[in-house]
Amino acid sequence: MRGFVMKRLSLLLLAAVLLGAPLLVAPVTASAQVSVGISVHIGPPPLPVYPQPFAPGLGYIWTPGYWAWGPYGYYWVPGTWVLAPRVGFLWTPGYWGWSGGMYWWHPGYWGSHIGFYGGINYGYGYVGEGYVGGYWRGGAFYYNRAVTNVNVTYVHNTYSQTVGNNTTVNRVSYNGGTGGTEVRPTAEQQTYAREEHVTPTAAQVHQERVAMNNPAQRFSANHGRPQIAATAKPGEFKGPGVVRMNAKGNYAMHPAPRDRAVYQAQHQAEARAERQQEFHKQNPERHAYGQPHSQKQPRNEHRKHHPCCGIPL
Repeated sequence: MRGFVMKRLSLLLLAAVLLGAPLLVAPVTASAQVSVGISVHIGPPPLPVYPQPFAPGLGYIWTPGYWAWGPYGYYWVPGTWVLAPRVGFLWTPGYWGWSGGMYWWHPGYWGSHIGFYGGINYGYGYVGEGYVGGYWRGGAFYYNRAVTNVNVTYVHNTYSQTVGNNTTVNRVSYNGGTGGTEVRPTAEQQTYAREEHVTPTAAQVHQERVAMNNPAQRFSANHGRPQIAATAKPGEFKGPGVVRMNAKGNYAMHPAPRDRAVYQAQHQAEARAERQQEFHKQNPERHAYGQPHSQKQPRNEHRKHHPCCGIPL
């Protein structure tokens, strides 16, 4: 009976793929990891090796790139930095696993602990088990600069702990089957999968949608070398922070290294503006500088720092 249900589910999902319906996960609360079965008898391609763009600001957590399945077969969803949906939440990457004669996609999720992700070495802290790229402490996320790419001039919540390779060396992208990783979930990891967690955020769904609609990201076109390997922010496939294939066939971050300070300053300015807008949205009774109308300060005081969040002006 179970085999019949799995086969029918597989056929329904394959029909949806052939009709062009995107297999995307909505950002809703979940209590257990859900497996999406797709009748794919060929495993996903090897993981490309690429540099990591700078973290655009505080609170962003790295979500590694992966091969997804769509109307045109496998396509690469670039790795990107994503704001955690809740303080204290970490990202467990999704993975492909072989079972019952086909490859099944196990979607990633946000939760208090890192669960099982197939023993896949996605790099930059995701070495196959757990996450060594950073941790939460006192409501702030601290970045391991030995593993992740952060600009310490602007991001001060950092530490350095060598954990071995910080880029993907073992490029296998699936668990089980011929040539896949042979790691199995521990009892502790199975417990984490049953904890309350949330599925990919709207920004992550948007990242996958943009990648699916970009022909250059499809394996049928790039043969395992996607045009865009990573982005600084979800959905931004052009401009600063995009890791793309250059004329020599290598991955490089735009802009060039000499321009990265300018790029980082631009993203910091955007982050300040976002925090200020959010503050004023939640506090409509305050004027442009975040102070009540009855407590206006001299203009020269306003120029020193922003009263609502202490950001230098």
